[in-house]
Amino acid sequence: FIKLEFHYSLSTKEERPQYTNIDAAADAIDCSTIFHLVTDIVGFILFMHQQIPSLIQDITLEFDGLRSEFKELEIELAESEPKAPLIRRKLAARKREVKLGIRRLEKLMGCISNLKAALQLLVAEVPNVDKISLVLGPSPLRPLHIFELNFSNGRPFLEGFSRSKTAETLSRKVIRMMISKGVGSDSYPGPTKLFLLVKAPSYLNLPLHFLPKREFQPNRKTKPFRLRFRCRTQNPEMNPQHNDFASSVELQHSPSTDLIWFQCRHTIKGLAVRASPAED
Repeated sequence: FIKLEFHYSLSTKEERPQYTNIDAAADAIDCSTIFHLVTDIVGFILFMHQQIPSLIQDITLEFDGLRSEFKELEIELAESEPKAPLIRRKLAARKREVKLGIRRLEKLMGCISNLKAALQLLVAEVPNVDKISLVLGPSPLRPLHIFELNFSNGRPFLEGFSRSKTAETLSRKVIRMMISKGVGSDSYPGPTKLFLLVKAPSYLNLPLHFLPKREFQPNRKTKPFRLRFRCRTQNPEMNPQHNDFASSVELQHSPSTDLIWFQCRHTIKGLAVRASPAED
C-alpha cells in the first residue's frame, strides 16, 4: 500500500506542466511587446519547420520587390517601341516570371497579414491575455507541435505597435533558447498549417477574427513546448522586494469572468519549400 501511494504521488508530480522561463528586465510586458514576440515566434516556427523558404522579414522584402518590379515592367512594356520585338519578348517573359513569384507568395503574405491584424486587435482589447497557443499540424485537434506562450502582468494598451528595445531583447533571447532546445529538428515532410488559439476572458468580442471554442481541449498526446514570460515583479531573483507587489498585480489582472479558448480564423499554410524547380 505504501509503494502504491509513492508511485501515485510520483506520477502526479510528473504530470505538472514544465515551463521554460523567459525573464524581462521590465516591470510589465506591454501589448506591443506581446504582439512582436508572438509574430517573431510564428515566423521562427514556420521557418525552422520548413514551412517557409526564409524568414518572414526576407519574404516580405522579396514580395514587395516583386510587386514593384511588376509595376515597372508594365510601364516599360507600355512605353517600349513596337520596332523592338526582342526587347518586348524579354520584358514579357520576365513579367510572367515575376507574376508567378507574386502568386506563389500572395496567399502566404495575405494570411500572415490577417493574422497579425487579428493579433493586434486581440492584445488591444485584452491586454491581460492568459496564454497563446501556436499549433502546427493539419488541425488544432491533430497537432504535430504545440507551442504554448504564457503571459501575465500585462499593462493597458498603449497607442502604436512600434518595436521597443524590450521586445527586441526578449525576441533574441527566446529564439536563442528555442534553438538550444532543438525546435525544428524534427520537421514535417510537407506543407501543413499553423493555427493561433488564445485563452482569454469570455467577454472577448472579435467575431471577424476569433471564434469561441468553449469545449476545446488541447491534444494530450502531443506534449506542448511551454514558454513563460516573466517581468521583473514576478521573478524573486531579479527583484526580491517586489514579491508582495507581484502577488497583488496577478490578482488585479485575474479576470472575474471565465477563461475560454478562442481560435483565430486566419491560419497560415506552409509552402512546399523542399520542392526544387526543374532545371533545363
